[in-house]
Amino acid sequence: MTLLNNKQPLAHEVVEDSNPSNNIDFQTIISRRLNRRSILKGGTGLTAAAFFGALPLVGCSDDNDSIPTKNNGNDAAIPAQGDLKRPETLKFTAVAHSTAETMSVAAGYKAEMILPLGTPLISGIDDWKDNREQSAESFEWRMGDNHDGMWFFGKKGTAYDAKASENGLLVMNHEYVNSSELSPFGYHVIQDKNAAPIFQNRRLASDVRREVNCHGVAVVEMKRRADGMGYEMVSNSKYNRRITSSTTTQLAGPVAGSDLVKTKFDPTGFQTRGINNNCGAGLSPWGTYLTTEENFLGVFARGQDASQLSAGQNYGRERYGATENFSGFEYLWHTPDAKDAKIVDEFSRWDMTATSASATDDYRNGFNTFGYITEIDPFDQNSMPQKRTALGRFAHENCAYAPVEQGKPVVFYMGDDARGEYIYKFVSKATWSNVDIGGGLKAGDKYLNEGTLYAAIFNENGRGEWKALIHGQNGLDALNSELPFHGQDEVLVFARAAADAVGATKMDRPEWVSVSPITGEVYVTLTNNKYRGVRDDQPVSASNPRSYNTGGKARGNDNGHIIRWAEAGGDHAATSFDWDIYLFAAPNDLVAENLSQLNDSNDFSSPDGLYFDPRGVLWIQTDDGAYTDTSSCMLLAALPGNVSDGAIQTTSVGQQTRVGMPASNDNIKRFFVGPEGCEVTGITMTPDFKTLFINIQHPGNTWGAVAGGSTPRSATVMITREDGDVILAESFV
Repeated sequence: MTLLNNKQPLAHEVVEDSNPSNNIDFQTIISRRLNRRSILKGGTGLTAAAFFGALPLVGCSDDNDSIPTKNNGNDAAIPAQGDLKRPETLKFTAVAHSTAETMSVAAGYKAEMILPLGTPLISGIDDWKDNREQSAESFEWRMGDNHDGMWFFGKKGTAYDAKASENGLLVMNHEYVNSSELSPFGYHVIQDKNAAPIFQNRRLASDVRREVNCHGVAVVEMKRRADGMGYEMVSNSKYNRRITSSTTTQLAGPVAGSDLVKTKFDPTGFQTRGINNNCGAGLSPWGTYLTTEENFLGVFARGQDASQLSAGQNYGRERYGATENFSGFEYLWHTPDAKDAKIVDEFSRWDMTATSASATDDYRNGFNTFGYITEIDPFDQNSMPQKRTALGRFAHENCAYAPVEQGKPVVFYMGDDARGEYIYKFVSKATWSNVDIGGGLKAGDKYLNEGTLYAAIFNENGRGEWKALIHGQNGLDALNSELPFHGQDEVLVFARAAADAVGATKMDRPEWVSVSPITGEVYVTLTNNKYRGVRDDQPVSASNPRSYNTGGKARGNDNGHIIRWAEAGGDHAATSFDWDIYLFAAPNDLVAENLSQLNDSNDFSSPDGLYFDPRGVLWIQTDDGAYTDTSSCMLLAALPGNVSDGAIQTTSVGQQTRVGMPASNDNIKRFFVGPEGCEVTGITMTPDFKTLFINIQHPGNTWGAVAGGSTPRSATVMITREDGDVILAESFV
């Protein structure tokens, strides 16, 4: 995250550890009595033709259009959907490990840096100048910091077109700020040891304002270059837009108007200011952008106010990491002098301390207005972002939808990125209709404001179940001992506590989710967990089965893994599923833990970003600190099989689990390695498959700096083939 007085930056995985439940203990005791052989049951799947016949977007439409084939740079041939195939093997040459200051990409490809931090989106704003202050206000029209999840929206004329590639809107998140990148402007802290604990370190208003504007989302119109290779920004486009941590947003769904979200800013509880810590992203089936709020805890502070709140209110705050005298992750946005504010409560709104008898006299509930999936219509620059509260409140990593089918509910999958947190899905009340494609936020109102939120239980026998988080069911009522639930609004605002109550499975930091267009199976990265098998409340289990030593030090699950499941009967609204572990990440020489048989061409650590392209290629990105002496973070391409395509294995601590088929140079390879010190994250591809966009966060050294400069900058990387063909064309011969 940020620096304090030029200390080392906090790592991306700095998140709260606030799950006090013992769900896995009870679950493991019961489940291990079951017959382990039942884990061998095969999963269900969907044919590619069936999947794409139902899917209206992501490079395909509901007619007979499909993927392009290799064509030496000419217009793509479009096979019928029934002929849609993914490659059987990956034929590019794997990229070697690298710790260089520069990035490296597979032979035959070109990787270019575009849209770095501070890039102006409109004229009249100075270009970024190294070691020279850019005004805080100007960042309302500049690219923000730490680019993350994104999507390319094809554009034809003034409308969204899922098949258009010549012109489009690139929409991306800006997750947080590195004061190492902004340090030329100063990270000035005024210390006052006589002040209340959360105000003993104060910051300048201009510095905080700049950081607030560096968060959020950027919408950038892009057009293909004249030479046909890659894209350039359309300067002064009417679509170019920044949505920041100061932008007014609408609360929509069951929590809107609840007493839990009423504040001094909006006593009615229907609006709040800002979107924050936007990490992964998703696309809606109707063509809008779904951004996520992850580590929102870090920008809030809480003083000493427990005596003014009920036991349930206190528990609800602490379940999300907000203990008394908490100052966040050193952002200190609440601390500038109020006389320096340019809008009412500009800084005090980041202080959730209860200071009066009424919640509408302070910002105690401001914290409850963050942590949601937020929907944005990039084609309507005047539209207000909608926080879709029916999908629950937690540290959302990304949001992926399952293939839609006429007359059936729309299903979204999500992970809560904190150690020992849960995996969720949302099933809409409304059933899908293709007429809603292009319907904007009105379609979002239809599908995202009403439905059922579920939390996942992964049993030891390779089966799983979804538990509904509905008030009055599964113990979610006023009799719950730790946090009484008096209505559905409380269930959703405190979704973590609701998942505790139904016995959801504690996972090793659930991050990105993606759904296979070939099988319909769902994949989730579990990045790592230093507490797995180390703390009593997070013992090993079949779904989180490793705990091991590295360098003689107990580190839990240091390298992470990817779990997947197949919903019963291929129905994504089902309440049961079969699961296995697709891949265990590990250095290839960590033999006892290398259960997936990775080698020098494909070993990796800490999987994070995850993206199935419409051809069935799975792209895996890493956010790692455990293997970076050998290689910087990376992007790999993979060709997964099916749930239960491997065998039962036993980990080094004696835990049995189901592992997917072994890795090989045919089915997973390293495609890209980022510059030293970075995280590789955010990924999207143009509908013609000729350009792949990824993002680089917190690079080291001078990567991204202006010529002759010394300040590194986060940026987007645009990858194209040198011959102008489609990405991975060599594997589609």
